[in-house]
Amino acid sequence: MGRTEYWYDKNAPKPNTLIPACNMLVVQETDGSILLQRRRDTGQWALPGGAMDIGESPSQCAVRECKEETGIDAVATGLLGVYSPPEHVVAYTDGEIRQAYEVTVIGRPVGGEPTVNDEADGVRWVLPGDLDSYDIHPSMRRQIAHYLDGTYPHVD
Repeated sequence: MGRTEYWYDKNAPKPNTLIPACNMLVVQETDGSILLQRRRDTGQWALPGGAMDIGESPSQCAVRECKEETGIDAVATGLLGVYSPPEHVVAYTDGEIRQAYEVTVIGRPVGGEPTVNDEADGVRWVLPGDLDSYDIHPSMRRQIAHYLDGTYPHVD
């Protein structure tokens, strides 16, 4: 399913759903590199994450999504923030138009290897100084920036 993200775009379609999703910002303790995946649906680099399932907590969702999308096993170590600006709208090809609602947790890796899959065609550890050379959606850049500059936990 394809998607189009709108970020503070006055021409964005009006949302018709709000679904909780969770991301995980995984950081290597040795060099501070951050785990990113390149989404097949947009071609942009992003933190691993996705919609919560009934019966799981935000941290359980973030851990599951991280493993599914990157091959990396991680544990949650803290809260980065809750991100749901009404100006971040995601339109899907099936007609769903979602206001983004993301709980992002901080984590550390405990196993696994970066692995591509049907959602991500690239997975890698990126040093903070190299982030500017990656095509990263502004919503993800904002979350990463809050981590790097220490302005968390954040709540919209």
